[in-house]
Amino acid sequence: MTVTIGPSSSPSPSTTEPGASRPKRGATASRDGTGPVRHSRRTKALVLGGVVFFTLYSLAPVWWLIVSATKNQSDLYTTNGLWFSDLHFTDNLKALFTYQDGIFLKWLWNTLYYGVVGTAGMTLVCVACGYGLAMYQFRGRGVLMGCIIGSFLVPHALLTIPSFLLFTDLRIVDTPSAIIVPSLFNAFSVYLAKVYAEGAIPPELLEAARIDGAGEYRIFFTVGARLMSTGAATIFLLGFVGSWNSFFGPLVFLRTPEKWTVMVGLYSWLKVKVDTSADLTGMVVVGSLLSLIPMVILMISMQRFWRSGVTLGSIK
Repeated sequence: MTVTIGPSSSPSPSTTEPGASRPKRGATASRDGTGPVRHSRRTKALVLGGVVFFTLYSLAPVWWLIVSATKNQSDLYTTNGLWFSDLHFTDNLKALFTYQDGIFLKWLWNTLYYGVVGTAGMTLVCVACGYGLAMYQFRGRGVLMGCIIGSFLVPHALLTIPSFLLFTDLRIVDTPSAIIVPSLFNAFSVYLAKVYAEGAIPPELLEAARIDGAGEYRIFFTVGARLMSTGAATIFLLGFVGSWNSFFGPLVFLRTPEKWTVMVGLYSWLKVKVDTSADLTGMVVVGSLLSLIPMVILMISMQRFWRSGVTLGSIK
């Protein structure tokens, strides 16, 4: 009997039978390995069409706002709303800043003041609460966290009347405190800070700081707060946007026009058209466009915080 030792006669993995089908270009293997998954042109066209549609749907109001801010009162109603007519943007700005002795600038300052002070305090409080819930073990921790999460289910509108009665007793209605104090605590921001602290702060780093003799407050401000800077920036941004666009709270708690925010002030100008024969729609459009500028500046200026690593400050 002759035994032949040599290369295996079985076909190599790279060889295929003449009748076997090969995956077409643009096809990828399925997860279960049964065959290729073909991405048809129709699927790609639907996905691309959906992206284009939602992009246009998102940008169309901003485009209309920009175009309408350049028109005078008559062109605003008689010309195409999505294209320019005669440019009157400079005149519209002059009318906006001079109407009622420039009260629009006062509204801008009030909104910026309420937003910065209230959101900065809220960021500090919520970051500290989230840090404590994530880094310390104490009795009732789970119950407290459950109460914070459960508060998500309570609509803010239900708290308006109790808050108004409380602020009336405290004599802070129609004062900046009526807007700033309620914004100092946000349950969602506490939950966000807790989740971020659990992933961004190594417990070993805190133990090393304690061994070196650092106190808990020093550890929080020099280690914990720096490691949570990216999460704190996100909390500040979300809080500031919510404060800037807040309408119901300032409408209920503020009575004097000089203390109103931009949203309440522009709403009052729209009511002028209903109550009297004056039409201030043009100034409302220009004011709405100008109110977007602080949001754009904030988004651009805070990008560097989001790009930083989650362990910022832990490496010496």
